[in-house]
Amino acid sequence: MNMRERTGAAVLALSSVFLALGAALSAQAADAPAGPALVATQTDYKIHAGDNLLVGVYDDPKMPPITVTVTPDGKFSFPLIGIIVAGGKTPEQVRVEMETKLRKYVSEPVVTCSIVEVKGNVAYVIGQVAKPGAIVMNPAVNVLQALSIAGGGNAYAKMDSVIVIRNTTAGQRTMKFHYSEVSSGKNLEQNVQLESGDVVVVP
Repeated sequence: MNMRERTGAAVLALSSVFLALGAALSAQAADAPAGPALVATQTDYKIHAGDNLLVGVYDDPKMPPITVTVTPDGKFSFPLIGIIVAGGKTPEQVRVEMETKLRKYVSEPVVTCSIVEVKGNVAYVIGQVAKPGAIVMNPAVNVLQALSIAGGGNAYAKMDSVIVIRNTTAGQRTMKFHYSEVSSGKNLEQNVQLESGDVVVVP
């Protein structure tokens, strides 16, 4: 094999290596799990006070998408239509409502409404845990998961006497949680999905 043939063979081999490497990287990227999905993709997510929304009208320079923060009473304001009550509704419900109201001023408006940050969907873990405090739920967390996020109970924790305090229209109610039962697969109905404002107390 002459010099030209050897050079051509080397280039071909090197090209094959790069092609194989590129294919491997592409396959790895395809198999890699996606990053945390925005809550906006959760069609059943209910908006809470403190959440940040991206709202606007498509292809309308006068009303481009802007970020708004839902106020403590569950509302935000938007040009032309004023106050929108968003708390307790899904992004899709808010979008449809905005489109309906904007039709008085804009011909066939195409509204976007998505959640960019969930700061309002918060529960709390307090008491004898490693990291007491607020937990942002994106979009849902149960009691066992909340305890794990809080670092679990400390040496003084009474894990079989945990309670969840929840505010309802009828007043506060408490729910018991026995860690040893749930962790062993028993009475799993205790491991309720937390709601915004719930307080998990670890005595």
